[in-house]
Amino acid sequence: MQYRNPIVPGYNPDPSICRVEDTFYLVNSTFEFFPGVPVRKSQNLVNWELAGHALDRVSQLPLQGSAPSSGIFAPVIRYHDGLYYMITTHVNIMFASGKTGNFIVHAADPAGPWSEPVWVDQFGIDPSLFWDDDGRCYFCGTGHDESIPGQGIVFFEVDPLTGEILSEKKFISHGSGGKCPEGPHIYKKDGWYYLMLAEGGTEYGHMETIARSRSIEGPYEFSPHGPLLTCRGYRGLGPVQCTGHADLVDDANGNWWVVCLGTRPIGPMAHQLGRETFLAPVFWGEDGWPRMANDGVMKMEFDAPLPAAETVTPVSDDIHIDFTAVKDIGSLPPECTWLREKITENYRFANGLVLRGTQQKLSDPNASPTWLGVRQTQHSACAEAVLRTELAGGTAAGITAYYMHTHHYDVLLTRRGGRLLAQLRKHLYDMVQVTAELELPACETVTLRVRADRSLYTFEAAADGGEFITLGSGMTAGLCTEVTEHNTFTGTFLALFAEDGDARFDRFDYTAEWAKK
Repeated sequence: MQYRNPIVPGYNPDPSICRVEDTFYLVNSTFEFFPGVPVRKSQNLVNWELAGHALDRVSQLPLQGSAPSSGIFAPVIRYHDGLYYMITTHVNIMFASGKTGNFIVHAADPAGPWSEPVWVDQFGIDPSLFWDDDGRCYFCGTGHDESIPGQGIVFFEVDPLTGEILSEKKFISHGSGGKCPEGPHIYKKDGWYYLMLAEGGTEYGHMETIARSRSIEGPYEFSPHGPLLTCRGYRGLGPVQCTGHADLVDDANGNWWVVCLGTRPIGPMAHQLGRETFLAPVFWGEDGWPRMANDGVMKMEFDAPLPAAETVTPVSDDIHIDFTAVKDIGSLPPECTWLREKITENYRFANGLVLRGTQQKLSDPNASPTWLGVRQTQHSACAEAVLRTELAGGTAAGITAYYMHTHHYDVLLTRRGGRLLAQLRKHLYDMVQVTAELELPACETVTLRVRADRSLYTFEAAADGGEFITLGSGMTAGLCTEVTEHNTFTGTFLALFAEDGDARFDRFDYTAEWAKK
């Protein structure tokens, strides 16, 4: 069965997967965005349904004041004895405490509700859980070994319901030699314990390595075949790059699969959609080592024996919201996302969505502006919103193509001196400028539109459903991870926003198309 990557497009990094009978469950990192850790389910590994979020309450996920690309790192989902477990790191709490930021939640149903967090006293990121045949649960994640400089993988027994550490901590690996050994997972097959790691950093030297031992505590020997998967070096010339941070799963037919993050660049070493989730088949050699198909190089298409292949159908990323038919914030599509805090009183439904714009702006660091977004999932995409013109003077409202507070393009409606104006505003680094302004005639509604391709975002406005007028464009390179700031890990959103006053939206439409190349 031929299928196409990525299986979860747009900003959905650090995938982790597990299977319960014939259903697969997948989680991804969310950083400073709310709600946290989407939980998706599938029976064929290609068509994924968003079942809910593991972190959907402020008591689980305080994000106030979170820096860009902080918050929730690298969740892992596992199932044991009737319960689903999700373990992750809240890096804000980790650095604030200097002690721990790793926590576990559990649920009887992956759609939720999930429990309140229990905390594990370990400083580090990328925690994972493994249950051995005797029922013992083990934690593995990153840590710093005083005996050997640099980062290593720490291991100990843990109670997953309380977070209590039940054994001494032990370092079991420092990787195969790549920088930043992280994202560890332990598996057991045919009497061997396998330790899989992400190495090389999550950029263009990224790779996934694997080692094994007869003892869960090691010593672990790395595969003689080299990385399980990577697109580094000459391999990075293809349409998928930066692959790594992977997880393995078998299906009910005995076939094995790997999910990993990767990027689809707009050009050499530049991407703005974020790190996405990819899938590839894995086979086990006679020597007992796993190998990924295509010699470890991720492709946009594979032909492989998918489970429940007869159910594979084309899936649309499109999202259409008629706000005049929405009764409350809980009735919005589950793909809707907020930046840091979800301040519910700023989102009111009264014959449309009324955004209460505050003095917290898109360009304010660590702020929670009035902002409602969806991930940009394809290079070719379009976002369109119908906005009522009943704005008070000084209010700004519209659509933003948003990566972070220092990198976003905004097409907006505002009033000044009694005039109704459509504007294109750009914020790149410390340069903030209204680059285009169009006075609109008296009208009841204005449709604002953002069209995207690999090279440009184009910004348009139309009064009362009339002809669109182009305000200008912005290069997609301006929102690329590689040109934003050091160590940013997210991707581009297309979001509604309001600042300094109320704005009423009738509808929002996001449409996406697969890139041809």
